[in-house]
Amino acid sequence: MAIEAVIWDFGGVFTTSPFEAFRRFEVQRGLPQDFIRGVNAADPDANAWALFERNEIDAAAFDTMFLDEATRRGHAVRGAEVLPLLSGDVRPRVVAALTACKARFKVGCITNNVVTGHGTGMAGSAEKARAISEIFAQFDAVIESSKAGVRKPDPRIYQMMCELIGVAPAACVYLDDLGVNCKPAAALGMTAIKVTTEDQMLEDLAAATGLAF
Repeated sequence: MAIEAVIWDFGGVFTTSPFEAFRRFEVQRGLPQDFIRGVNAADPDANAWALFERNEIDAAAFDTMFLDEATRRGHAVRGAEVLPLLSGDVRPRVVAALTACKARFKVGCITNNVVTGHGTGMAGSAEKARAISEIFAQFDAVIESSKAGVRKPDPRIYQMMCELIGVAPAACVYLDDLGVNCKPAAALGMTAIKVTTEDQMLEDLAAATGLAF
């Protein structure tokens, strides 16, 4: 089936990965490598991150619940210390690729996010929020986990996007920096691209769409 839509994750795709900020924080605090990701991966449907991204708890509850989870894994880290790490820097080449895709395909965004920071996408500053808002304005449809009450990798969120833009999964390309989020997209028939680097992402997207970036 010919490609009709390109669906994007946001953090780690349009912005630098929060995992880089996690690693810097871990080095500064003397924590084991990937400690924060380990906390996030434990009990992934019911932990502090999952509840916060579905907007089932507020920032104060996330702060203490994450602290409890981290402490059980051996290091006392507050959720409030982690939230500022979520805001990455915008990647202009990827924004340009979105603009090119929009000229030919439908474009959508599915993002796991939380109600915090400035505006959509968990921006760490008002200035960055404006830049992110300009990106979001290009999408034909946006699904935010904190508003939808469902988060990736739940297959329902991908199906919701397909219904919103009126495109079958097999006619969609999907980009995400987490393999666990790519798997359900691929299982539905989407052409899933796991983002590891900016160059790799643009090369794979070019191959999938026939566009040059």
